[in-house]
Parts: sequence; C-alpha cells; structure tokens
Amino acid sequence: MTEANGRRADHPIDPWFLERWSPRAFTGEPIPDAALMTLLEAARWAPSSYNAQPARFIYARRDTPAWPIFFGLLVEGNQRWCRNAAALIIVVSRTTMDLPGRPAPVASHTHSFDAGAAWACLALQGARSGWDAHGMIGFDLARARTELHVPDDFRVEAAIAIGKRGDRSLLPPDVAAREVPNTRRPLAESVMEGEFRGG
Repeated sequence: MTEANGRRADHPIDPWFLERWSPRAFTGEPIPDAALMTLLEAARWAPSSYNAQPARFIYARRDTPAWPIFFGLLVEGNQRWCRNAAALIIVVSRTTMDLPGRPAPVASHTHSFDAGAAWACLALQGARSGWDAHGMIGFDLARARTELHVPDDFRVEAAIAIGKRGDRSLLPPDVAAREVPNTRRPLAESVMEGEFRGG
C-alpha cells in the first residue's frame, strides 16, 4: 500500500495524490504571476466533454484592487483563515457548449463535472509547485455572479484560495485544531460492481 503525509491508500497509487491536501494556514507570501499562470495552465489541460472546456477562472491576488471584492464574497468563517492567501479564484462553468455542425450552443450535461476536473488539475499542479490550493463553497454565490459580471449561461461553482503553506500557529485556535491532512472513506464504500449499493 502507498503511504504519505500520514495517509494510507487502500491500493497502490502515486504518492503525490496523498501528499496533496487543502491547508488553511498560508504564509502571506505573494504569488508571482508566472506561478499562478502555471496552476491555471494545468487546469486548462483537463479533459472535458467534446473538448468544450467549460471552466473559467476569475482571480484576484492579495494587495490588488480586486482583492477586497473577492475577499468580501467569502463567509466569515473562511475569511478568518483566507486573509493570508496569495490569491482567491472563483470558478465558473459554461452551461452550454458549441458542437460541430450545430448552429447554436446546446446544453452541457457535464459542465460542472468538467470544471471539477480542471480544479483537480490546478490543485495537483499547485501541490507539485509549492503553492497549495483550498477549494471552498462558503461564499456568496449570488453576489459573485453580480459583482464579477458572470453571464447567465455560466454557473458559479466554487472558490479557491491559493498560498504557500504556513504553520498552523498562524490560524485561530479552533481552525488550527483541524489543520491536518484528512482521510477518505474505504474505497469499497464508494465503488460498486454491477449496480448501486449502499449510501
């Protein structure tokens, strides 16, 4: 079995899947534009249905004019630890796609699924590059749509905090207590052959 980062996989996998996690403690170090673009470049190469590439990434780096808008979208609990993030990203996905031979866009059943694949690529590239990523749903989705001018044919999916991992002492005590890589349910509880079973 593969072990890394205090975690143990049920079956052999590359250790970097276990090494990646979603910390909340960030050092406050600014992220260079080139480093951020590397993470977003990895997201660009995610697989998507019909190669429609529905994911879009709207970002603000800390200490830039857009930062207060993005930070203000977060719920208070996330603001408590995101204050030292280097960048905040809002992920949106296009709910329609252009298909060859079709005169108009058609509904995309997989837009959220495909945006999730892009997020995973970003997070894994971040872990490989020394820039951790923490995905969140704790933000005001309706305000994000309005304040970031997201078109009607896009769904607001999630927020992401990016930063250099810091010591847990940088966090409020109640948040610091949760600052460890978490585990996963056993694979047998999520995988079923032949038909759906369990919950």
